[in-house]
Amino acid sequence: MTAEGHLGRLRPAAARLARFTGRTLRGEWHAIVVDPVRQLARRGLSGLLLAFVAAFGVIFFHDIAQHPTGAVWVTRLGGVKADLPLWLSLLRTPVSLYVPALDLPVWAGITQLFLAFALAELTLGRSRTLAISYATTLAGTLVARAMIAAGPGWWGFGLPAECGHVLDTGPSAAVVGLFTYLSVVRRAPVVFVLTGGSMVWESIAVPNLAGREHLIAVGSAVVLGLLHGRRERLRTLARSLLPTRAPRPALPETTEGPTIPTAPTAPTAPTAPTAPTAPTVPVR
Repeated sequence: MTAEGHLGRLRPAAARLARFTGRTLRGEWHAIVVDPVRQLARRGLSGLLLAFVAAFGVIFFHDIAQHPTGAVWVTRLGGVKADLPLWLSLLRTPVSLYVPALDLPVWAGITQLFLAFALAELTLGRSRTLAISYATTLAGTLVARAMIAAGPGWWGFGLPAECGHVLDTGPSAAVVGLFTYLSVVRRAPVVFVLTGGSMVWESIAVPNLAGREHLIAVGSAVVLGLLHGRRERLRTLARSLLPTRAPRPALPETTEGPTIPTAPTAPTAPTAPTAPTAPTVPVR
C-alpha cells in the first residue's frame, strides 16, 4: 500500500481523535472553570469561606510555629506521628490539616490549597468538601500507620520503623484528594493526570512517607468519586446482603369471641287486658 493510502486511512481516525479531544477539553473547561465561576458570581465571596479559612489557618499556624513556645503548642495541637497512640492521632488530625509540613514551602502551597478548597466548595458544597478533605487525610494517616506496623518488606508495602517518628502534618493530602475527587466526579482527565499522575511520579522519585500518603489520598478519592451518586444502589445492595428474618406464622383469626355469661333476666309481668272501647254513635 502506498503512503497516500496509509494517510487516507489515518485521516479519519485522526479527525475522530481530534473531535473527541476537543469535546473532552471543552467539557472539562466548563466543569472545572465555567461552572465554579458562575457559582462564585451568584454566591459572592461567601462561597469561598472554606478556602479563606484553610489558607489563613495555615498562615496562622506557620507564624506561631516560628517562636519556640508557639512551636511546642502547634505540635501539641496538630502534631501527628505514627508512634503516637491512635486516639491522640485521631484527635489531632483535624488541626494537622492547618499545620504546614516541615519539608514543603508554605507560601508555594497556599495557592494550591486555596484553589482546591475554592473549586470544591463552589462545586460540591461545604459539607462534602469538609468530608472529602478529612476522609482522604485520615485514610493516609491510618494506612501509613499500617505500613509502619507491617515493617519493611511485604512487596514494598511496609515502611521502616523510623518513619513513625516523622511529623506527619500538612494539607497536601487533602488538596490532592479534593483535586482527584473533582476530576472523577466532573470527568476531568487533565486535572486527574496533573494531580494523580504527579503524585505517582513523586512517590517513585522520592519514596518517603508523604509520597505514600499522597498515593493513598488519590486512591481513596477515586473510590469516593466512583461511589458518588450511587447511594440508593448501595442501600439496596446492603439490604440484600443483610440476613432477613423469616416471617412468623400468622395466628388463625377467630370469628367469634369468648362467650360471657349474662345475668338471668327477670320474668316479665303479664299485661292486663284492655277494656273494650265503646262503639261510636253517629251524630245526626
